[in-house]
Amino acid sequence: MRWAGLSWTGRIATRLATWFAPRYKAARQLAGFSPAGYIAPSATIRHQGFRLGRHVFIDDRALIFQDHEGGPVELGDWVSIYRDAILQTGYGGSISIGAHSSVQPRCILSSYVAPIQIGQHVMIAAYSVFYSYNHGIAPGVFIKEQPLQSRGGIVVEDDVWIGARAIVLDGVRIGKGAVVGAGSVVTKDVPAGAVVGGSPLRILKWRDGTELNSSEEN
Repeated sequence: MRWAGLSWTGRIATRLATWFAPRYKAARQLAGFSPAGYIAPSATIRHQGFRLGRHVFIDDRALIFQDHEGGPVELGDWVSIYRDAILQTGYGGSISIGAHSSVQPRCILSSYVAPIQIGQHVMIAAYSVFYSYNHGIAPGVFIKEQPLQSRGGIVVEDDVWIGARAIVLDGVRIGKGAVVGAGSVVTKDVPAGAVVGGSPLRILKWRDGTELNSSEEN
């Protein structure tokens, strides 16, 4: 793994070094052998603004894609992107993921117009999706021809756990230490330390054991 990296020689070196290596999550250890990290030979990187920290792990068939005028994708140290995940930017959107965070299989982070900012030590479970934009829906014009709109993008602060198949939409901030239950639809801000779930989203409890007040229970 000494010669691993994004260059064509680095990709060849990775392929040779991993010929008999373990697969899936067991392969995560390979990123620790070199600061250049591990990018699976089957991963697709089509992004001129792709920036890697140290010991980053990118699993099989992950896709990093830059659409027209897409901003950067920045992955901090020890970030893990697992198989079949898609990170894409376009029309000024950007994605940043802080150190020691993970994106599990088949997640989609789609950043157009406004950024998606993920903090450190964040866990995003499988099949979760993030969209930092929406389509105009004015009558009389095909929706696909209407401009993209945004309310400011998505911010996920440090130490957040997002459950499987969660949907996180534009214009929200998920506070530090929050937990988002599986299958939740996040359309509003989540307070720090809250455990939330459902659609519509509501606070289920607080991580520190604080009692819910009447307004929080509704």
